[in-house]
Formats: sequence, C-alpha cells, structure tokens
Amino acid sequence: MNPSSLLTSSLRAHPRGDAITRVLAAALDAVDPAAAVRRYLGREGDTFFVGDAAIDLAAIDRVLLVGAGKAGAPMASAAAAVLGERLSAGIIVVKEGHGAPQAEANLYVREASHPLPDERGAAATAEIVRLVADAGEHDLVITLISGGGSALLTQPVDGVTLADMQQLTGLLLGCGASIDEINTLRKHLDTVKGGGLARLAHPARLVSLILSDVVGNPLDVIASGPTVADPSTYGDALAILQRYGISGETPLSIMSHLERGAAGDIAETPKPGDPRLSQVLNQIVGSNLQAAQAALAQAGREHFNTLLLTTFLQGEAREAGRMLAAIAREIAASGNPIPRPACLVLGGETTVTLRGNGLGGRNQELALAAVADVAELADIVLVTLATDGGDGPTDAAGAVVTGETLAQAHAQGLKAADFLARNDAYHFFAPLDDLLRPGATRTNVNDLALLFVL
Repeated sequence: MNPSSLLTSSLRAHPRGDAITRVLAAALDAVDPAAAVRRYLGREGDTFFVGDAAIDLAAIDRVLLVGAGKAGAPMASAAAAVLGERLSAGIIVVKEGHGAPQAEANLYVREASHPLPDERGAAATAEIVRLVADAGEHDLVITLISGGGSALLTQPVDGVTLADMQQLTGLLLGCGASIDEINTLRKHLDTVKGGGLARLAHPARLVSLILSDVVGNPLDVIASGPTVADPSTYGDALAILQRYGISGETPLSIMSHLERGAAGDIAETPKPGDPRLSQVLNQIVGSNLQAAQAALAQAGREHFNTLLLTTFLQGEAREAGRMLAAIAREIAASGNPIPRPACLVLGGETTVTLRGNGLGGRNQELALAAVADVAELADIVLVTLATDGGDGPTDAAGAVVTGETLAQAHAQGLKAADFLARNDAYHFFAPLDDLLRPGATRTNVNDLALLFVL
C-alpha cells in the first residue's frame, strides 16, 4: 500500500502526518490476501501443503477452486499459482471493482453487488453450485472466503426471491443488527450458507482458506459460514426479527419459511458433527489482529508509545467515537493508559442505527461523533479505517479528526451535531478534505481505529 494514498488535508498539514500514514499502510500490507494465502499453501511435486496438513495430489482426480468475498481475486491468483497445472477449474465472485485480470485460462472472476445481493451474484453462485455439486470423493475443493461473501455468494431457498433478501438485508443494516445476527438469518434463508456449500461438495475433500472480517473470528459467522457447521436455529432467526421489531416489515415469504423451519417442517442447517462436513478443513489465514499488530509495530518504529486496546470493538459507532474521544482527553490530561507520544489501536466492527437519510458509514460516523469532544485538544489525530477501502455505500474508507476539525468545520458553516443527527458524516468530512480514499484495497479484515496523541 502506498502511504500517500492515505493522506488527507489534516494529515498533509500535520508534522507527523507521513509517519501516521506509514502506520496505516503497514496495517493493510500485513493482511495482503495473496501473501496470506501463500503463507498457508505450498506444493512440492504431488504433495500439496495446507498449513500443517499434507494432501497427496496423486490421489486426487480434480482440484476445484471456488470462493466469494472482497479479497477473492488476489487470494485466487495466489492459490492458482501454487496449484499450477493441477487446477482443473475455478470460479470466484467478488465485489464490483475488486476484480483483477484473469491470468489463468480456467479461473474465472465474477463481479457482483455488495452489501445488497444482486442477480450477478446469484448467477455466479449458480455456477459455483454446479461445479462443486459435481465433485466426487476423489476430488479436492478449495474455497476462498473473505469479507463480503455473504452478499456475493447467494442462492435463496425455494420460495424466497432475491428481491425478498434485498429487502431483508436493508432492514437489518438499518436497524443496528450485528453481523452475527444478520448472518444467522442469512444462513437459514440461503442454500449455500451455514455449511450449505460444504454439504453440496460432499463427498469431496474440502479445504477452506478464510480471511476474517468478523470480531473474534467465529468461523460460522464469516461470510455466513458456507463451509462450517451452523449452531444457530430457525428459532434464533425469528427471535432476531422480533428483537428489532421488524417482523412486520419482513417479506411474508421469509416469515413463512422461518416459521416452517422453527416448526420442524424444513430441515435445519448442518450442525456440528454432521458427517457431510467430516472432510472439511477450515483455516483462518488473516485477521484484524494481524493488521492491528502490524500497525503497532510500525508505530513503535516511528517512536510512538503503543497499546492495542482491543480487537473486539462493537456497538453503536457514535458511542464508540465518544469513548475514543474520552480516551484521547485522558491521555492528554494524565498520560494514561499510555504516555505521549501515543498510538492506541482498536479493531472490530461497530454498527449504525439509521436516524436520517444522510450518506456515510460506520467508520465515518465514529469519527464524526468524536469531533466535538476532542475540539481544541492539541496534537490529537483520530483515524478510522475500513480495511477493504469502502465504508458504507461511499468511496471513502473512513475519516481523520484532529483538535482543529470542529473549528475548520464552523468556518465553512458545518455543524457536526446536525450532520451526526442525520447520519451524514460523508458530507461533513468531504468539504474538509478529511475523508480517507485509498480505493479498493482487495482485502477485508474489519475496521481499525487509531488514536494518536503527540
């Protein structure tokens, strides 16, 4: 990652702006998806290595490569390079704009919509299903999973349309539901999620390489766990709709399917111990923790005192923003929990409950919520970053806040509280030139917030 692509107006003007951008770039470089795959895959003749496991390719008829997620293209290229001539066929579906030139004649990269699923994703998923469903016991299926896979790999159950799933996804994204809750519903409304892809590939051997974008790296939640047993139930899915008060707005086809499932009229998703998943190896190859640790290491080289506060940051983005502002004030006042010059790193994924019709994302909203509380604090820099380069439905990955942000905004007639009230962080930071716009990074390991107190 070129650090200059992470510069904003405030960072260009700040005496440590270049150092801060090098810290951000180090975090992204550490979770480069191609490098992550190469760390876990290797081949010596007919011996194929997956971490500590060795697979004899001489006993394998076909090697099939499938997957979904924002990091899918570089992951697939790296895997194909290791497999070489043993790759029989491959189909990967990625977010629009996250594709790459196809260097392998038998590897196809499809693009589709995210975060709402679309017909392109459904068509690509149908191709993948046809490929893995034809796999036999002497075949090897390699799946490449990364953030965004839930929307990109989509095949709704019978009776539920893609439009129904789009409507439900919009409801869930707007009500503040967590990714765990959203994916519990997806797993019970889609044939390839919640262990569905592994079920379809049975009896083939299956290896799944996973770049995690979920707090704590729960395998069954990342991309809705297409190769993992699902511990959740239809009853859990119904309870989520009730908890957020959106049952009445949910399409009747979805409610009917979930209610029939809860009544036992429809088979549950594959559960732990299901023999159809006995031939599956799931391997995490990259995570938010790796990105956070790389940021800390680079910050140390830049002569900051460092602290990893958590990689489990969750909850409302605006509340997290105020919490980070409070920590900034504490460091400035007392040198706790670390003395100046300080770099404090947090990772995770917050949520936004929509209250207005503005434009933004959780990282931008977190930053905006901190603006008033850090006003006039000298040498404070807060950076929020979606590691995939896209925060919400915008071209920004996050934003930069300093102690001068509020005054600069007032000079342009921008009132932070008004923009926060209508979830319009994008249009607050854009005139200040403090949106981070690195473009699609083609990786995705959740979000980072970095607080610098100099």
